[in-house]
Amino acid sequence: MLRLGIDIDGTITAQDTFVPYLNHSFNLSISLDDMTDYDLTKLLNITTEEFWDWMNRNEAMIYKEAMLAQFAKQSLDKLKEEHSLIYITARRNHLTDVTYEWFGSRDIHYDHIELVGGHNKVEAVRKHDIDLFFEDHHGNATMIAKEANIPVILFNSPYNQLPIDSNIIRVNNWLDAVHWINENKHSFLRVKS
Repeated sequence: MLRLGIDIDGTITAQDTFVPYLNHSFNLSISLDDMTDYDLTKLLNITTEEFWDWMNRNEAMIYKEAMLAQFAKQSLDKLKEEHSLIYITARRNHLTDVTYEWFGSRDIHYDHIELVGGHNKVEAVRKHDIDLFFEDHHGNATMIAKEANIPVILFNSPYNQLPIDSNIIRVNNWLDAVHWINENKHSFLRVKS
């Protein structure tokens, strides 16, 4: 049994979740392909303060309504049969209720959910003895891979195209991720025993 650390936004939720809200709020017509940087202030041509003001007004609704990533539910249902699913997200603590309600309304299994309130997830990864992490944010993936010294599955996106380290595995979707785990889980089990 592996202890799988899983990010939420852009990993189990659709990567284009924010697009319709950004288009509506900022009178734009962008798509996910236009989001080539995780820092949306550049795309929106606003300050960091303006962005967080917008997030504070909208993020609870956005997270409540977020759609699942393609193949996420069926893949997580398969993974829960053999592994622990521990969600570690950058969401802030005031979103705890929204987060648990979202998991419940979509019948997504979890063994634990931790909202760390920022992008440094390494402490939570170590605390929960995570064997493998799933992420969409390039910086987070790199930090976890280096500092926790574990493999990270990075879900391919226009905003995470910087070069990757050798223990980061790019996948296009959850089916690719499950396939990689099935092909490599025995090497994890030998290392752990």
